[in-house]
Amino acid sequence: MRFVDCTAVGDPEVMIIRHGALPTLAAGEVLINVHAAGVNRPDILQRRGLYPMPAGVNPVLGLEVAGEIVAIAPDVSGWQLGDRVCALTNGGGYADYCAVPSGQCLPMPIGLSMQQAAAIPETFFTVWANLVQLGHARAGERVLIHGGSSGIGTTALLLGRELGLRCFATAGSKEKCQLIEDLGGVAVNYREHDFAEAIVQLSDGEGVDVILDIVGANYLEQNLRLLANDGRLVIIGMMGGISATLNLMPIMLKRLQITGSTLRARSSAQKAAIAEQLHARVWPALAAGRCLPVIDQVFALEHVADAHRHLESGDGMGKVVLSLV
Repeated sequence: MRFVDCTAVGDPEVMIIRHGALPTLAAGEVLINVHAAGVNRPDILQRRGLYPMPAGVNPVLGLEVAGEIVAIAPDVSGWQLGDRVCALTNGGGYADYCAVPSGQCLPMPIGLSMQQAAAIPETFFTVWANLVQLGHARAGERVLIHGGSSGIGTTALLLGRELGLRCFATAGSKEKCQLIEDLGGVAVNYREHDFAEAIVQLSDGEGVDVILDIVGANYLEQNLRLLANDGRLVIIGMMGGISATLNLMPIMLKRLQITGSTLRARSSAQKAAIAEQLHARVWPALAAGRCLPVIDQVFALEHVADAHRHLESGDGMGKVVLSLV
């Protein structure tokens, strides 16, 4: 099979396509013939040597795939050969075949293409785990999403609309702000406005209940200011740094909660639990034509370096996908 090999830590040019043996199935796994794979920022961080991998995961890039099950471990039930699935992987998605724990697979949503399905797992699992499970976002609450036009951001807007949240989102261009508005959010262009001042005005001075933050240190002070009483800050990225001075007073006065997570470090059982919740709560919406992932561009596997360059440029809106067929 083909797979993408990182020959060193570095720029996109370090990725080359090699040929090798198919993965060997471990207990609890299925083998997927990959038709499409999502490209995500953790892939870029891993390529740069900045994303530590848990022990035992596949070092090949690629955290989400869509395809067809072609082999099943003896202890796996509930899946059959030929089932069309999308899956959150433990690595190995940039390849013709990928072994995945069966609990991290979900049936192909009705009416979606392989490319659309491949754009779902990583961001939908991430947003659900952080916005719903950690952030405890509830219908009617106000949510601020940083990076609203990104894969994570567009997914959070889609799920927020489905869950009855009032979503605000930041972005850095008129085109990206328009996408946010099209997805039902209220956009703030951080290049034209102080986003904190804008959110205060847009929320009638009340602030927001939950913040989903991919920026990290650089936004910490503003985030704490914007949270309403009993607000929750969920940090899922560190694009703006990993270290900041923390003023404890607003945390105490407003009873704030600060938390965060990474998806890859979670156990297979935890990921399977997220998959079950998505299947119950979100799959019906997908089947009805709602919550469909926003796809920015699709690249052939041979152009994986271009896919990484495009994602790194920050110019895109939505998800980047690799096509393997």
